[in-house]
Amino acid sequence: MSLVSKILVGLVALTHVYFCYLEMFAWETRGPEVFTFMAPELFAPTKVLAANQGLYNLFLAGGLIWALLVQSTQWQRHIATYFLLCVLVAGLYGALAFTVTLYVQAIPAAIALASVFIWRKA
Repeated sequence: MSLVSKILVGLVALTHVYFCYLEMFAWETRGPEVFTFMAPELFAPTKVLAANQGLYNLFLAGGLIWALLVQSTQWQRHIATYFLLCVLVAGLYGALAFTVTLYVQAIPAAIALASVFIWRKA
């Protein structure tokens, strides 16, 4: 993968590490500031659900980081493609309920995915 692709994949991974932090550890403190569309009284009862989502986001970030650490350029592309597609699908599905998910998850994943194919090195 090119340097541009690696940077974009890394940014998507970092975003998902942040989502993990927010959903697993800061749901009741920072969550109400970020998710202003939710009533504040919903954060405590949904803490376990948010933590589960956060764990899935960490898995996505881990896969993208793995793609960056693999030595084989061909396998970097394969692994990055798989995990970026997972992020893209999750983002598109999430956008059905919350439009902002399209902009913070699906579109960045699509741009990173496109870069993996446009600026690829053999």
